[in-house]
Amino acid sequence: MLKAQIDHTNCSECPIRHRAVCAHCDANELEELEGIKYYRSFEAGQTVIWSGDQMNFVGSVVSGIASLTQTMEDGRTQMVGLLLPSDFVGRPGRDSAPYDVQATTDLVMCCFRKKPFEQLMNDTPHIAHRLLQMTLDELDAAREWMLVLGRKTAREKIASLLSIIARRDASIVPKAKPGPIVFDLPLTREAMADYLGLTLETVSRQISALKKEGIIELEGKRHVTIPDMRRLMDEAGDDSDGGFLI
Repeated sequence: MLKAQIDHTNCSECPIRHRAVCAHCDANELEELEGIKYYRSFEAGQTVIWSGDQMNFVGSVVSGIASLTQTMEDGRTQMVGLLLPSDFVGRPGRDSAPYDVQATTDLVMCCFRKKPFEQLMNDTPHIAHRLLQMTLDELDAAREWMLVLGRKTAREKIASLLSIIARRDASIVPKAKPGPIVFDLPLTREAMADYLGLTLETVSRQISALKKEGIIELEGKRHVTIPDMRRLMDEAGDDSDGGFLI
């Protein structure tokens, strides 16, 4: 997993540059973004923003992972999503936050002051186009996640979550050559159970089974190695490109 050691002064060296909302910006546009951006760091467990609070910024996750949580009127809570590096936080044109956003790991965010960013979207159509692409990708991911939660077995759910995190981690830090994928699992087993709609015992049992069969290697409770991504994708019911097998 990426550590929060980011060059805050050079957008061209940003680890999420090729995936973020600024992916297609030229030098002049990056300079405009520089004038309205700032960085915020959060410790694991710290709340970024509460549901219903006014949002005066939008931005991208640079390193770390955050969770999106919704609270019902009776106090019950449900994790409804994860924000991984390059994911966008906030919605232009919307004044308040729809979900609680909490840092699951130590988190670094590249933030933009909201009103100037909205104006820049109006003046720079391909920034708005890139944000639309990211929004549609998020919609596709949400639809796929409905399949995970609604139709997959417990084992497939665990494998799917591990593969999602592994694929994103590999795309943010391109590997020099094919080989094992290594990352730190950002969620506790309790949080995984909440996110997947499983019991803690089921999560622990399925992770142990994947480890016993050599599909994953586990050091401690969080440090994961995937020796062969294809085997994990098979367990998830997905093809090697990340799509779902029919």
